[in-house]
Amino acid sequence: MGGVSNASQSSLPPLPSSDRPDVAARLRDALLAASFTADGLLELLGAPAYAALARSETVPALRATRGDTPLEMLVRLFLLQQPVPHARVAAVLPVDACLETGWLTRTGGDGISATVDVRPYGGPGGEDWYIVSDLGCAVGGAGGVGRRDEGVVLGVGGASTTLAGITVRAPVSAALDLGTGSGIQALHAAQHATRVVATDLNPRALHITGLTLALSGTAAADLREGSLFAPVRGDETYDLIVSNPPFVISPGARLTYRDGGMGGDDLCRTLVQEAGERLNQGGFAQFLANWQHVEGEDWQDRLRSWVPRGCDAWIVQREVQDINQYAELWLRDAGDHQGDAAEYQARYDAWLDEFEARKVKAVGFGWITLRRTDAAVPSLTVEEWPHPVEQPLGDTIRAHFDRLDHLRDHDDAALLEGHFRLAAEIVQEQVGLPGAEDPEHVVLRQNRGMRRATRVDTVGAGFAGVCDGTMSAGRILDAIAQLIGEDPVLLRDRTPAQIRLLVEQGFLEPVR
Repeated sequence: MGGVSNASQSSLPPLPSSDRPDVAARLRDALLAASFTADGLLELLGAPAYAALARSETVPALRATRGDTPLEMLVRLFLLQQPVPHARVAAVLPVDACLETGWLTRTGGDGISATVDVRPYGGPGGEDWYIVSDLGCAVGGAGGVGRRDEGVVLGVGGASTTLAGITVRAPVSAALDLGTGSGIQALHAAQHATRVVATDLNPRALHITGLTLALSGTAAADLREGSLFAPVRGDETYDLIVSNPPFVISPGARLTYRDGGMGGDDLCRTLVQEAGERLNQGGFAQFLANWQHVEGEDWQDRLRSWVPRGCDAWIVQREVQDINQYAELWLRDAGDHQGDAAEYQARYDAWLDEFEARKVKAVGFGWITLRRTDAAVPSLTVEEWPHPVEQPLGDTIRAHFDRLDHLRDHDDAALLEGHFRLAAEIVQEQVGLPGAEDPEHVVLRQNRGMRRATRVDTVGAGFAGVCDGTMSAGRILDAIAQLIGEDPVLLRDRTPAQIRLLVEQGFLEPVR
C-alpha cells in the first residue's frame, strides 16, 4: 500500500542518495554477479525457508546462510539485517561507494550494515528486479517486526503482488500509479508504458520508489507528492491507472502506509469515483479496496454507486470479515498485540466504536476494475468470488471486457449467426445418483483464470461441447433440436440467454 491521504511524518533513518544512478548500477551488477536474485534465493534457502521468510520468520534463513559465499552474505546483509565484516562486503560490493551514498553504514567495530531492505523480485518476463523498503519491512509487513512509524514504507506483500497480477498489461502511452509505496506497480508499468507517473503523499515512499526503479535497471518515473488525484495536472489523462491504496477502514490515520484518513470506506469510494474522468477511451483503472457492509444496505448496491459515469466495471469481492476479525487483523499488522495490554484493548474498543457508529457489520475486500467506454449503457458486474484463481489474471480481465463488448454489440439474432469456440481447459462434470440413467445436472468448470463453475442443462452442455468455431450458433441449435425432437424455432428462442451467460463468464469465446 502507499499513502494517498493526510498523515504526519515521524522520524525515520536516512535513506540512500537518489542522485547517484551510477552507484545504483554498480550495486545492481554486483548483486546479479552474486546471484542475489529471486531464483538464487530459492535455490539457496529452499522452499520452506523461503516461504518462512515471507512470513517474517527469519530463523530458517539464518540457518541456511551460515556459510561464507557471497550470496549468503548478501542475504544476511540486506534481508536479515545482520552486520557483516567490512572485508567480506568489500569482496562482493563496491563498499566505499555504497557507504558514501548511504546504501550501507558502519556499525560497531569493523561491521557493515544495510540502511534499507533490498528484496530480489522476479518480473513477469524473467527480469531480475529489486524492491527497496524500510528496514524490517521487505517481508511480512510491519507487524512482524513491531514497526509502528507513521511514514514507514513496506516492501512486497500479498496485496501488491495481487494487484500486479490482475493488472491488464498492454503497450500504453501513459500509466499512473497512485500511492506508489515502494514502487512495485510503477516498476511493472514501466515495462509497457511509455510514460509512468507515480504519486504518494509520503515523500519517503517517492524516494524509495526512485531507488527501486534505479536498482532494478528500469526507466525512471515521474514522481509526484500529493494525495489521491491532486498531483495529476490539468487535463492529464491515462491509459492505465493502478492503486493499492491505504484502504484499511480504521479510526484515525495512524499509519500512512495503510490508513486512508477518511471516514469509513470514503477513500476507496473517492478514488474510484474520480478515476473515470482521468481515463482515456478504452483505458483501465484497477484498484484493491475495502468496503463496508452496512446494516440495511446491499453491499453490491453500495459498490454500484461508486462506479463513475462512462465506465464499465467489474468488481469482485474476494473476502469478507466480521468487524472483530477485521480489527484484530490490522491491530496485529501494526504490532499492537505485542505491546501494552491496556493500550491494545483501548485501540480494539476504538475500532468497534467506529464500526458501531457507522452500523458496519462486516468489511469486504476485493478488486475493482473500471474501463472507459463510449457505450450508451455501460456494463456493471458486482460479484462475490472467494474461490481460488490462477494468477496472473490481467489477460483474463481484458478478455472479460472484450466479450462484454461483443455481447453488447450483438442482439439475439446476431448472436445466433455468430461462431463460438469452447475456451481452453474446460471440463464437464455430471452430478447425479449412482446408477441413474441421466445426471441431475451438468457442471462446466474452468481450470484456468477465474476457475469458474456453472450449471448448464443438457442443451447448454451439448452446445458448448461442439463449439469449435466452424458452425454458427444457430446451426448448432438446429442440430440439437433434431436430436432431442424439439421445435428448432422454440430452441433458438430460449437458448440465447444461456449462451450469453457462457460467453460472459468465459466458457465460450466469440470467433471474430
